[in-house]
Amino acid sequence: MKSQRKQWAWAALGVALAAAGLYGLRTGAWGAVLPYVCIGVGCGLFGHGMGALVARRAVAKAPEVRRQLEIAQNDERNVALASLAKGKAFDRMTFLYGALMVSFALMEVDLAAILLLVFAYLLVHGLAIYYRCRLEKEM
Repeated sequence: MKSQRKQWAWAALGVALAAAGLYGLRTGAWGAVLPYVCIGVGCGLFGHGMGALVARRAVAKAPEVRRQLEIAQNDERNVALASLAKGKAFDRMTFLYGALMVSFALMEVDLAAILLLVFAYLLVHGLAIYYRCRLEKEM
């Protein structure tokens, strides 16, 4: 029940953010970018909350389907495949971010944008090192 309230709260917050973004876009009081960010985040939150509610309702009347879904989500093979896919995507992302930073620097993009990209790149790799060390201690 608590999870259902949380999902309704996410959906309501999404609607409120999207409405605030549309209001800001209409009045022009918040600048050029913030209304679009509010609309995007609001739509994402609404979709996340309502998607979870619809999925919960769809399997509520079918306990066998719910049980099969839980087994599929927690199956060791599926978990291992998801981890392997994430690892391969991370490896590709490393080279993609590097190439993107170099190309932005060569195009003389604003320094703030390049520094934000470098910060995100270093943050992701710092988190990878942190979790690697933490997992090595556990195993």
